[in-house]
Amino acid sequence: MTNRVFVTVGSTQFDKLIAVVSSPALLQLLHSLNYTHLTIQHGQSPITTPSSTDSSGIKINTYKYKPSLRKDMEGANLVISHAGSGSILEALRLKKKLIVVVNEDLMDNHQLELGSALHEQGYLVCCNVSDLESVLKAKEYDSLAPFPQPDPTRFSNFLDSRMGL
Repeated sequence: MTNRVFVTVGSTQFDKLIAVVSSPALLQLLHSLNYTHLTIQHGQSPITTPSSTDSSGIKINTYKYKPSLRKDMEGANLVISHAGSGSILEALRLKKKLIVVVNEDLMDNHQLELGSALHEQGYLVCCNVSDLESVLKAKEYDSLAPFPQPDPTRFSNFLDSRMGL
């Protein structure tokens, strides 16, 4: 059985996340959790792990950017993402198990607020880089609540009520 992890930093540079997910210790942990493939979208962050099969037995694929990350997200059993709203919403709408890693080096860290709020509602697991290994071991991501699908009538209903219709 193929179990895939997809890691994304979006358009940002998140060196600490890339260093941790490509480390031998984390690769071994992923293998022990029965993951067989790891795809890393690393943006401008340097990566030392080449696309290949690691000594842990995990098939690794890396790239900087693609026009769309949707295919990689669709094929993943687990998504590990930076805390950007676009990446979060895409993974949640695809009903993916999601671990969001907050980049604590950002100055105005609105990402922490978004990640924490969605974590409190049980839609994702939010952590910092130093906690990623323990979060993976705890497997809290296996019991997340499904994210509600958007209601396309909500806005029009709101407008109708405001206009007295």
